[in-house]
Amino acid sequence: MILPIIKYGDPLLQKVCEPVTVFDKALETLAKNMAETMYAAPGVGLAASQVGVLKRLIVVDVTAGEKQGQLITLVNPEIINKEGEQYEEEGCLSLPEIREKVKRAAKVKVRAQNIEGEWFEIEGEELLSRAFQHEIDHLDGVLFIDRLSRLKKDLLVRRIKKLIKNGEW
Repeated sequence: MILPIIKYGDPLLQKVCEPVTVFDKALETLAKNMAETMYAAPGVGLAASQVGVLKRLIVVDVTAGEKQGQLITLVNPEIINKEGEQYEEEGCLSLPEIREKVKRAAKVKVRAQNIEGEWFEIEGEELLSRAFQHEIDHLDGVLFIDRLSRLKKDLLVRRIKKLIKNGEW
């Protein structure tokens, strides 16, 4: 089932998500629906907070569904190591049609649980690293525009407010 994606301006996007403590069919269904929503958008990552659920759950597929078996579901993810630096353009399903360059680590190691609750570690480089960092930021109530300079963020926020005022957001 495709879920509605919350857009910038909704206060839920600024909330810190709660850890997942129950690993059941409802969590599995939520993860499946989030993946379906991400692919339909289309996007390469989606956090539960973006669909109005304040739980620490993300789905990522940097191929945007182009290659089978690339979906990564992370429950209670935390970055345990960062290396290097990259400065690349990012977008966000909660900020449609807005893209800006953001500084991120070039490589990260993430510790997370799978949908059954088992702990594991996974590494990501380049786009996968950026996607992990971007989505984990969502779980902490941080949007990519919060990582921009104050001037760039202010310009974007003004643009969004104008779109909202004109009923285009």
